[in-house]
Amino acid sequence: MQFPSILAPRRARLLSLLALTAALCQSASAQGNGDDLLLQMKQAFQRGDKARLTALLPQARGHALEPWAAYWELKARLQEASPLEVQDFLARYAGTYQEDRLRNDWLLQLGKQRDWDNFAALHPAYRMGDDREVRCYAVLAGAQRNGVTKEQAREVRRDWLAQRDADDGCLAAAERLIAADLMSANDAWKKARLAMESNRPRAARDAVNLVAPDDLALFDQVNASAPKFLAGRAVVAAKSRKEMVVLALIKIAMSDPDMAAVQLDGKWGPMLTAEERNWLWGVIGRQSAMKLSPMASGYFGNVTKAKDLSDDMLAWKTRAALRMGQWKEVQASIDAMSEEAQEDSTWVYWKARALAQRGGDERRAEARALYEGIAGTRGFYELLALEELGQQASVPTRPAPLTPEEKAAARNNPALQRALLAIGMGLRSEGVREWNYAINLHFKGGMGDRDLLAAADFACQREVWDRCINTSERTKGFIDVEQRFPMPFHDTVVRKSQDIGLDPAYVYGLIRQESRFIMDARSGVGASGLMQVMPATARWTARKIGLPGFTPDQIYDRETNITIGTNYLKLALDDFDGSMPLAAAAYNAGPGRPRAWRNGPVIEAAIWAENVPFNETRDYVKKVLANTTNYAAIISGKPQSIKARLGSVGPRDERIPEPNKDLP
Repeated sequence: MQFPSILAPRRARLLSLLALTAALCQSASAQGNGDDLLLQMKQAFQRGDKARLTALLPQARGHALEPWAAYWELKARLQEASPLEVQDFLARYAGTYQEDRLRNDWLLQLGKQRDWDNFAALHPAYRMGDDREVRCYAVLAGAQRNGVTKEQAREVRRDWLAQRDADDGCLAAAERLIAADLMSANDAWKKARLAMESNRPRAARDAVNLVAPDDLALFDQVNASAPKFLAGRAVVAAKSRKEMVVLALIKIAMSDPDMAAVQLDGKWGPMLTAEERNWLWGVIGRQSAMKLSPMASGYFGNVTKAKDLSDDMLAWKTRAALRMGQWKEVQASIDAMSEEAQEDSTWVYWKARALAQRGGDERRAEARALYEGIAGTRGFYELLALEELGQQASVPTRPAPLTPEEKAAARNNPALQRALLAIGMGLRSEGVREWNYAINLHFKGGMGDRDLLAAADFACQREVWDRCINTSERTKGFIDVEQRFPMPFHDTVVRKSQDIGLDPAYVYGLIRQESRFIMDARSGVGASGLMQVMPATARWTARKIGLPGFTPDQIYDRETNITIGTNYLKLALDDFDGSMPLAAAAYNAGPGRPRAWRNGPVIEAAIWAENVPFNETRDYVKKVLANTTNYAAIISGKPQSIKARLGSVGPRDERIPEPNKDLP
């Protein structure tokens, strides 16, 4: 298959894509045997077998997924590749995801080599623009000719602080900007603190090296043993030494916030600045709040200036205040967040609740305006805001039907075609990446709503449900409920649920979050199938319900997976007194954790869910409950309440025997 060499931007890419569409159609009938070849090449790429990739590439010519084969082959040897080879690849596969993916990789290599001329020549064609390190390199490349603007310096600062792992590009950019007084030494110390909190000592060390290279030996002592480092110090005065104490106390606080609090409240507090103390109390308060400790509010109470805290600390300060019913503190903590954080529907909702709880006509009017700004059916807090306005979730009006032309445009999009083909072949990761690129990054701003609906429809018709749902969720102007909340395997799910007294909407809400209805889904920890059942859990559940002859390989059978999954969910629901939020948390994180998390005051389940310590499980519980409410509205055809499904959460009644104490 010949992919034309095209250099002009948009019009040229469109022509290239049209040619590629024709080539895809021509090659479809001849690629059967080539599928195995592509899978072999993927395996060789994962092994780093460059020779094997080079040997197999000629046989992949003409396959619809040839761009992937060529990408793997060149990417594997990119460090030795010539600029001409890279340019040939970019021209041959112009307009494809693989072209821009390799451009991203090559830009990173040019940046590491400090080849700013070639970087600057290539960067304007880079479409994805989502790689922080490439963005930092771009600032460095531009600085060679045009200097650096204050806005670029702010962008570098944002990207560098957001990078979890050590990198070359943003570190180099930060070094240059600190030297030019466009960033400050305090930015480097903040980076070191954040890296220490994330257990990224290399990134922390790199930041320290920018502003206190003579103190790297001290940093190594902190990293090796923070308690020992502190025990060996009597007094600190210099800025860098104070920051070493801050890093040491952070390291202690991450595992033992109470011990860090004792140290800060005693010996070290008086030696540190107010900002340094505030940051440390923020870390200690956050770690204590994540343990659901009643001490958290007291620790946060030692903060004298909330603006000194990070958004993450302020989020946990808000959560701790919610648990304690301290509505004034809830509002103050949210008001101290960055503008971007305050726009999140989570904090819009809780600020509105705080205003309403505090009373007064002016506050209630402001609360209502905040509710109105987010109310709808798109998510957990949107549904809660809707109920605060006296309404319940109902099925939105569907958008106008897609025209034949709109459907044809999606079906003929070569990137979407390749993505679905890759997914069908078992190259799910590659297919998902190319699909996401096509709908979001190929053109600036991504596809419009109608194009998204058409792309989602294309995936729905192929029963690639995760792409169907995720694509439709991107529409801003309307909601297509049939795309966003499909109900595959309807008869089986409804029958299995109703047979054991389980709400089918709850089951659909959970499956949608667990697997997006992908039959062969498999998690990193071994959960499998539609309902993502762990093998040990499946065996236990099969014994519990008397399922004869069960073997672990049956998890991949649709009927069996739904049988096991629904029965386990019902057992969890019974064990947690019928609480949907607690049972969902148990399904995601195991029953032991929510059993511990429910201890404490009796609180509304929305507050409990927001205080779940694990990010994944917190997000999971909220999404399952929002999904459930939307599915219930679709299935029943009647308005539905998310609050009715949430209820309240508190310690279990010890007088009542635990029905499934051995629930795994």
